[in-house]
Amino acid sequence: MQTADNPSDRRTISACHVCGGVRLYYLFSRSNHRVVRCDDCGLVFLNPQPGDAELLRLGQRECIGPGPESRVRCLAAIRRYYGNQPGRLLEVGCDDAELLAAIEKDGWDVTGIEGSESASEKARHGLKDGTILAGQFAAAGLSSGQFDMCLVSDVLEHMRHPVEFLREIHRVLRQGGALLIRTPSANPGAIRQDTGLAADRMVYFDRQTLQTVLFKAGFREIIIDDDLDGTMMVFSRKVPLPAAPTLSVIVPAFNEAKTFPLLMDALLRKELPGLRIEIIVVESGSTDGTRDLALKYEDHPRVTLILEDRPCGKGHAVRAGLKAATGDYVLIQDADLEYDLEDYDGLLEPLVAGRAAFVLGSRHGGRNVLKMRQFTGQRSLSLFFNLGHWFFTALVNVLFLQRLRDPFTMFKVFRRDCLFGLEFNCDRFDFDFELLLKLVRKGYRPVELPVNYRSRSFGEGKKVRLFRDPLAWMRAIAWLRFVKIDPMAVAERSHPSVPPKTDPVSPAAEIAGHESLT
Repeated sequence: MQTADNPSDRRTISACHVCGGVRLYYLFSRSNHRVVRCDDCGLVFLNPQPGDAELLRLGQRECIGPGPESRVRCLAAIRRYYGNQPGRLLEVGCDDAELLAAIEKDGWDVTGIEGSESASEKARHGLKDGTILAGQFAAAGLSSGQFDMCLVSDVLEHMRHPVEFLREIHRVLRQGGALLIRTPSANPGAIRQDTGLAADRMVYFDRQTLQTVLFKAGFREIIIDDDLDGTMMVFSRKVPLPAAPTLSVIVPAFNEAKTFPLLMDALLRKELPGLRIEIIVVESGSTDGTRDLALKYEDHPRVTLILEDRPCGKGHAVRAGLKAATGDYVLIQDADLEYDLEDYDGLLEPLVAGRAAFVLGSRHGGRNVLKMRQFTGQRSLSLFFNLGHWFFTALVNVLFLQRLRDPFTMFKVFRRDCLFGLEFNCDRFDFDFELLLKLVRKGYRPVELPVNYRSRSFGEGKKVRLFRDPLAWMRAIAWLRFVKIDPMAVAERSHPSVPPKTDPVSPAAEIAGHESLT
């Protein structure tokens, strides 16, 4: 008979596992355990948490493995994401003999770690050459860079320190190695109905908190497959942990000779504690001398200069800058000085802390959007632009179920890994819609923070076309509402599969074949 957890041995958590926030709010209790939510990043977890003795007991529990449909999806996803180039695979907590046998048949050299001897014996069934160990992952004595892929199933939600656990996984993977995680989704209804709350899970991840944990542990190219029976299937790849994170500032420049040198000098003076800054200037064939001014920065160590043959639109320039960006975070900065560089610190702080992955700099702090644009001596034009802003904001909020005040701000700041699995096509100002709405469709919740803004007039160089651009925005919104967002398909094209050496067999047939032997 299993003994109950001793409340006196439990550990009270004073700060969030993901972002370090201390605003922890009580949600409810179940089976004598309290569930809280971090109000900064949204992580849901038990607080206090089970003591070490209870964790050891939980680590030796018998797990209920995934069903046949989940196994089929998992095997197919491994092939799509990694390709048919097997190597050494580490599994932690999978406890699924049929899946491991199918993975081994694909050519993988399987090493497994299970929490108990009975689970290890169960996982060994069906393997020909694989090795399954019993015990704790930290005590397995694995070498750095030993594996090409790691499968972690029903484990991460039981970790007291999930970031540290994933960093240990990071250590044993080779550079570019893949990580597949299966973990329950933090659906609020599912959490409240979890009758096994006291004995099973310490942490409940949603899509954003899980991506933040992976990001902090040194994983990128993150893809989260659709929930299956309340379980997320998450792929990512190991990258080197940087000595200091980098911010990529993308500067599209076209006919901005008056303000471009002022902006560049201010950017080169700008310092952000704990962050390196790389500046990517995309000059689009200006006719007013901007290109000559940009060439003066060509040899600066912090500046990457991209010269386009002809003007193809702001969106085209930003897309070129995104391809060249190498930073952990990305910020788009127009060269017209409408926005204040002093707002960088506030916009980046939630990203660096792990409270958000995507931030918008809202150009109005109050409720009256009609005050956003004020053109001196042009009240009718000001009213036209502000009413247009209100209309398009309402349209986006209704169609995409958002509550945004300024979705079209230039200050879009995000982790660069958010872009993985997305493809962009828009060339003009409709790119602002495409970037925002594809990130929203991928599952990111933008956080809006107020920023300073001074709108310039058409006489000062504003380039929006009064009638053609709004029509393009309407088309873009309609298209983006229904376009298919398939990050896995994009990843498959990024890492194309090699034709298998044996006759192709569907994952469902392979799984069925293994199950028929048990």
